[in-house]
Amino acid sequence: MSLPNRDTIIAIGLLFFTGVLIWASFDIRSPDYGTLAPSAWPRSVLGILLVFGLIYLFQSLRAAPAAVSAEESEARGGLMGWFVKYRNPLWCYLIYFLFLATLPFFGALIGGILLVFFLLSVLGGFAPKKLLLHGAIATISMGAMWSIFTFGLRVILPRGSLFEVI
Repeated sequence: MSLPNRDTIIAIGLLFFTGVLIWASFDIRSPDYGTLAPSAWPRSVLGILLVFGLIYLFQSLRAAPAAVSAEESEARGGLMGWFVKYRNPLWCYLIYFLFLATLPFFGALIGGILLVFFLLSVLGGFAPKKLLLHGAIATISMGAMWSIFTFGLRVILPRGSLFEVI
């Protein structure tokens, strides 16, 4: 019997953590006033996380373990091998740090559009057609999320000093 792959272990850990959070959500006190229970939003988000965790588990159980060639295992050695192996997550952290650092200047809307655009471009490629698609996806998705939070939920999002209106 072979050991489970890394994705299966992570999926089981994610499902366990989600179960603990769902169990803890039953300790949220319900006040006598209001129409929506305070535990409604956490449980809905945890339900979505549970569904995604189950999908992740089923995909990890179905997938065959990836074979690593001898050349790949030798190329991963050292500090440069580590940077090559974790290039995409490092780019994501760097871009997110830049988003946080420039948030007072750009604000949530423009900064969020730039964040999504640069993440898609770094991870998906810099071809001209792709850049147009990345720009459209970033503008539509962040514009919709900004509108939902600003007008629907009445959340005060950070405004930048670039444009005081948005």
